[in-house]
Amino acid sequence: MTDARRAVRPRPANRGDGRARVLFSFGGNVGDSAATVRQALMAIGEAPDVELVAASRLYQTPPWGKTDQAPFVNACAIALTRLAPEALLDRMKQLETALGRVPTERWGPRVIDIDILAYDDVVLSTDRLTLPHPELFNRAFVLVPLAEIAPDQTILGVRVADAAARFDPKAEGIVPLD
Repeated sequence: MTDARRAVRPRPANRGDGRARVLFSFGGNVGDSAATVRQALMAIGEAPDVELVAASRLYQTPPWGKTDQAPFVNACAIALTRLAPEALLDRMKQLETALGRVPTERWGPRVIDIDILAYDDVVLSTDRLTLPHPELFNRAFVLVPLAEIAPDQTILGVRVADAAARFDPKAEGIVPLD
């Protein structure tokens, strides 16, 4: 990353209460993935320092990156928090572990994966976290559910609905489950 990108300090947008608007994606393809994604959403909604604002439907999607595995269940959510980006990342990693995630190969099968897609308008690059998520605009399985709940959200100058419109959900094999 460029030095300019590293230099941006994470600061929540001014909402009057100091909370940042965060976009998340959820996915899994081991065990009862739909139940696990729902558990993750419920756990975030019950967290004292994160307020769940909206959640998309669940979608069945083909695997991405490593394609010789079971389909995934994916969803997206919007939340508000006062946690700093890396503290929020720590919280999500703890939740993944609590739900049974064991680190394995990149893009391999997993019980749950929780990604922070965007944190307000923060642009950040550390050894642990890059914001916005660097693959966000390449992943139909993220953009389709995200456009359902945040179509007018702008990330790096791109409207989520416009980014999602580049993909045909049916052709991509993205099927709503509920």
